[in-house]
Amino acid sequence: MLNLPPILGLCVTVACVLPCIAQTQSPAPAGWQLTFSDEGNGDAGSPPDPAKWTHDIGGHGWGNAEPQTYTSPQHLAPSGLNAFYDGEGHLVLEARRENHTGPDGIAAEFTSARIKTQNLFSQAYGRFEARLRLPQGQGIWPAFWMLGDSFADAGWPHCGEIDIMEFLGHELNTIHGTVHGPGYSGADGIQGSIHLEPGESYADDFHVFAVEWEPDEIRWYLDGEHYHTVTPEDLTNEDGTQDEWVFNTPHFLILNIATGGHWPRYPDDTTVFPQRMTVDYVRVYQREEHADHH
Repeated sequence: MLNLPPILGLCVTVACVLPCIAQTQSPAPAGWQLTFSDEGNGDAGSPPDPAKWTHDIGGHGWGNAEPQTYTSPQHLAPSGLNAFYDGEGHLVLEARRENHTGPDGIAAEFTSARIKTQNLFSQAYGRFEARLRLPQGQGIWPAFWMLGDSFADAGWPHCGEIDIMEFLGHELNTIHGTVHGPGYSGADGIQGSIHLEPGESYADDFHVFAVEWEPDEIRWYLDGEHYHTVTPEDLTNEDGTQDEWVFNTPHFLILNIATGGHWPRYPDDTTVFPQRMTVDYVRVYQREEHADHH
């Protein structure tokens, strides 16, 4: 999800860690310790937990010529929240076709949500996963991803970007996992993909999308199946030089639905709105042997 405007187990900006752990009902997998979670347990119609999530807002295109404007509880769309709990154990992000001018003064024909843990939670290394049911349709582009904490200072792509899951709503059985950094960003990001059987769709049911991130390796998983790996050796150029590995510092989480852009192209007459990304949970873990490195 292109975006333009360290010690092993290091976990920074974790003011919400203990409350997050207390609220979860599920045990951690063997060998892992939970450091962050949202289990979707908010009251029906309430916004994302402000102790865990903040909102990006506005309609300036987000580096991809995206036509939507992102809203927040403080800057509502005409038809209300674009991110909310459904009262049934889920966090929902909803993209809608509706005209709205955000606080940046940019008029848009779509509204959506982009929520993040920036300045609330970030972590270097560990397991980052979410159980999601995805939206669909031409121009619908949901993602679960991370940016480095240095984004505000170093900018993109030098901060690093790890795309845990990206989905193009017209390619119903394919998801992508990608990294972006200096020399390998945008269309040159290092990407792997995995496919369901023909005729199946990621919009039909929940799936678990995850990465396991070590100091010199990032691995992608779908429902526990390992399908993609990136290491520093993958950054070697044809002339033998190597691009910089920028994945040794904490990253924060992002969930969003874009409604169009350079990669997915744009909604058309076949695109049905509203479209929802339903989040059963988001969980982050670190290795138990590094649990004291906060």
